Amino acid sequence: MSTATTSGNWPTISTNPPDLEGLGTPHVKWGVPAGSGKSGYVFSGGTVDVKLDGTEFTLGTFTHENFPIQAMPVPQFEVDLTVKVAFEDGTESDFSFKFRHNETPNVGPNPEDEVDLPTFVSPESVTVNGEQYAVVISGFKQNGQIVRKFISAENSANSADVVALFNRVGRPDVVITTVLNKGQVKRTQADEYVEVINRGTAPADISDWVLGADDAGQDFRFPAGTVLQPGQRIRIYTNEVHPESGGFSYGSGRPIWNDQGDTAKLRDTNGNLISQFGYGKAAQPTP
Repeated sequence: MSTATTSGNWPTISTNPPDLEGLGTPHVKWGVPAGSGKSGYVFSGGTVDVKLDGTEFTLGTFTHENFPIQAMPVPQFEVDLTVKVAFEDGTESDFSFKFRHNETPNVGPNPEDEVDLPTFVSPESVTVNGEQYAVVISGFKQNGQIVRKFISAENSANSADVVALFNRVGRPDVVITTVLNKGQVKRTQADEYVEVINRGTAPADISDWVLGADDAGQDFRFPAGTVLQPGQRIRIYTNEVHPESGGFSYGSGRPIWNDQGDTAKLRDTNGNLISQFGYGKAAQPTP
């Protein structure tokens, strides 16, 4: 583990909104106020513990100041973020990302603005012990969940941690992160799920890979053409379909995951164990 300090600024924007100010600083603002202030982005860094093995950490805190402004000439645009990571050994590197903004109408059925990330891997890298590493953003941590799209309520300043990880350049890294057993749907527990992420810096083709447990009849085979992009999370539900998390389902009318504990295992097309996750009585002790 190494300690690093992060800081960031917003150097460029893909459009020229009215009353733009703050480019090159941690706080960029735009728009003609129709109420209490402009809209804008703030990035706040800090001191964090980082590992170079794909362990997630908080890169910084993102705040969207979502205040009513007059209609934007271009409601969808991108704002670039540069984050400086300074390690305790003196190594420093800048990493860049794009935040895609959707400035929605202030009135209507969905007044909340939306922010997402068109790419999750920084194009820059840092060399540590002869290996090249890049930063992969896992997503925004909002309401205790890591999501790919940040939903920002109107007329307030809304914040979320930007969760990221370091991993070697040019390699996929697929792991199971969570098994949610004991679903809320009675008897069938259709809302159970297993979450899988590609925390690597290259796409991972998981066609025909198998997710299962130790018991027969609990195998899910990923369909042909299933590719996880860097930073992408998917969920495999027991008997529900959620397109926003991949749309994968066992299609089982009965529970898959033992309430007392079990081990989810992910194997490739050759049967090699890629990742496993134990929970309950099968949970691995914390090191």
